[in-house]
Amino acid sequence: MPDAPAPPSPLLRHPGLVAVIGARALSAFAGQVQAVAVGWQVYALTHSAAALGFVGLAQFLPMVAFIFPAGHAADQHNRQRIVVTCQTIELLAAAFMAYASFTHQLNATMIYGLVAIFGTCKAFEMPAQQTFLPSIVPPALFPRATALSSSLFQVASIAGPSLGGLLYGLGAGVCYSLCAISFAIAALATWSMVITSPARPRQRATLAAVFGGIAFLRRKPTMLGAISLDLFAVLLGGATAMLPIFATDILHAGPWGLGLLRAAPAIGALLVAAVLARHPLGRHAGRWMFASVAVFGVATILFGFSHSIAVSVLMLAILGGADVVSVMVRGALVQLGTPDEMRGRVSAVNMLFIGSSNQLGEFESGMLAAVMGPVAAVVLGGVGTLVVTGIWMGLFPGLRKLDRLEDITTDTV
Repeated sequence: MPDAPAPPSPLLRHPGLVAVIGARALSAFAGQVQAVAVGWQVYALTHSAAALGFVGLAQFLPMVAFIFPAGHAADQHNRQRIVVTCQTIELLAAAFMAYASFTHQLNATMIYGLVAIFGTCKAFEMPAQQTFLPSIVPPALFPRATALSSSLFQVASIAGPSLGGLLYGLGAGVCYSLCAISFAIAALATWSMVITSPARPRQRATLAAVFGGIAFLRRKPTMLGAISLDLFAVLLGGATAMLPIFATDILHAGPWGLGLLRAAPAIGALLVAAVLARHPLGRHAGRWMFASVAVFGVATILFGFSHSIAVSVLMLAILGGADVVSVMVRGALVQLGTPDEMRGRVSAVNMLFIGSSNQLGEFESGMLAAVMGPVAAVVLGGVGTLVVTGIWMGLFPGLRKLDRLEDITTDTV
């Protein structure tokens, strides 16, 4: 019989844990506020679905260009300093966006350029940041720590869109100012962390070293299956890119409606993450992952057909809750199944597959919506997610048979 879950207090007493999850939550909060402001401002300036897609493309291209060197840098240099540097640049970029908005100088082209800067920073920030948690908590507590981190992340993701939608009525500059303040506090929290990790071997920046994460994943089909499954689910189910159009033209809501729609996935994710923080997944984690991605696809389809804001919010909440289960399984596989000296590069591949797929999914949804309309684009994406889920169950039997997350080690996947 498995041991009973540890009470919450010892988990929070691990040195650095509060700073790690707090900095991540603040950075997420700033990103969500920015996403609402950028989406609404770009659509107000252009009235173009394709323009919303180009916002995602502006984030995706720097991710592709820099993610592999960023992963190598995370395995060779001080990860904490990398994250602090990136958050400081994000602070300066958000402050400039606020100034340019207050002075009515910010246009769509400038927004694309600044979003590309954020994409570059995230390419270097996330692979380093994702290595913090397994360096702080033992494997037995990692699923609970991940759920707790996800809970705070979702709180930030709820507050961000809600405040972003409300504050946009006062002007985009107010939103960007709040982003700058949040990035500043996140940088200070990251700087305050005390993280100890084993010495990592130094490697020259050869092609084999930089792309070592891909070679590692090719030897780990279960891990590769989890990452690629989420890639296609997020890529095809990119309904969030169309939220400004649904809020304006289909649901006939204003900025408050957009904020509510953006907050809905986080509300569902928060509820599920809160449950998993107290009661982590037990047996059959792989089956739970496949089931959650299937629910994600069904909720995407129903959201696309909805003309009621209540139904739309409910479907987005279900979508967000299902995503948490998938994220938890994938996170445990990537972080616990990877040796410390490889975590930066493997996290970089994970970011390329998952993080950038959000932006590429926005671009794909924007292009499809421009051709066939937003409803058809979203529904088609949901159907595609279901098809991929079925195919992946056959291609990756090891992932389907994955059992307890706490038993994952570098030798078991």
